[in-house]
Formats: sequence, structure tokens, C-alpha cells
Amino acid sequence: MKHITFYLDFISPYAYLAFESLPASLMGLSYGVTYKPVFLGGLLKHNAMLGPAEVPPKRSWIYRHVQWLAHSKDIPFDMPAVHPFNPLALLRLAIAAKPQGVPNRLVCETIFHHVWRGGADALEPQRIDALTATLAPAQDPNSQEVKDLLKRYADDAIAAQVFGVPAFEVDGKVFWGFDALPMLRSYLAGDPWFADNEADTHWNAAQHIPSGIPLRTP
Repeated sequence: MKHITFYLDFISPYAYLAFESLPASLMGLSYGVTYKPVFLGGLLKHNAMLGPAEVPPKRSWIYRHVQWLAHSKDIPFDMPAVHPFNPLALLRLAIAAKPQGVPNRLVCETIFHHVWRGGADALEPQRIDALTATLAPAQDPNSQEVKDLLKRYADDAIAAQVFGVPAFEVDGKVFWGFDALPMLRSYLAGDPWFADNEADTHWNAAQHIPSGIPLRTP
């Protein structure tokens, strides 16, 4: 059985769509999933990248695109009243929800629905209080232990060469984005395209393609 580490940030509409679509996308395959909340802003800073919502024309396109994707996939979806927002409180709450600091699918689902269903402000204090009461966290979300674990998850993501969310790491391979789900399924199903004897012409060769412009190394 393959094991997937799903790196996510609740601020990302694509992470929400991928989360909702994952079970159906991988139906019939044997796999396990560990959900790791990470601060997308930290990943972007590490790689000297602007956030998608920091480029005005791109921001408008993304909001149109994700609403269309949700419509086309029949996934309930409402833009929150304010976006982007600082997701740290939600990330820490997810980690604090379980004693080991690893949220299960129900915890992640509850927070994703808090953000992406209903169209309310994700950080409205009364809603945060209600969400916290629902999850009944095993730890203090504002404790240093929780903050340190969130940073460790970000360090894990960076070490795995994760640069954005959603990202799915399995066997050292990172599949990025909602639209990577079919590729992830193909790998888990044993598609020979991913076979070791094809590595030089497919997966590994991509990083060795010469660039005509200087590339920044984080």
C-alpha cells in the first residue's frame, strides 16, 4: 500500500477542491494519507514567489476558475467574504485538534467547510470560537508546541521540494495541484511511464532540461 503525504493550507481553494475530490479520484486503489497543514505564505517566501492572489489579474482569474471547477465537479463552493486572509489560526487549530498534532480527514474537512462553504468571513471571531468548540482541540492552538510543529511541517515540505499547495508526496515524488490528481492516480496504479527504467526520459529528466535564463536556487 502506498502512503501519501497531503500538504495543504486552508487558504487555498485548489487545496479544498483537491481535498474534496481525492477519494473519488483514487477510488479502487490501496493507499493511506497523512494530512500536513503548512503555511503557504512561508513556502512562497522560501521560493521568492508572489502569492497567486497578490497579482490582481491572476487573482480575478483564479476566483473565476475555482468557482467554475467546483461547478463542473458538483462540489459545494462559496468564496469567503474576504480572501486572501491570514490562515495561521486555522492551521494551528488543525494541528491542535489531535494529541499527536496530525489532523485526520474529519478535522481538515471541518475547517475546509468553515472557509469554503457559506460565504462568511473565515476569521470572524464568533465563527472561530464556534469552530474551536466543534473541534474541541486536544492542545492549545496558540501553544509554542503547536507553533513549532507547524514550522516543522513547513520544513518537511521544503525538504520534499514542495513549493505550493495542494501537494501530494509519495515515494519521494511530489504531485502539485488539483489538476495533478489524475497523474497521482496513474502513479499509484503502477503506470509504466513512472517505472525506474524510464526515469531518465520522464520523471527525473525534467530537472535536467537546460534553461536559457538564470534560475534561482532557494
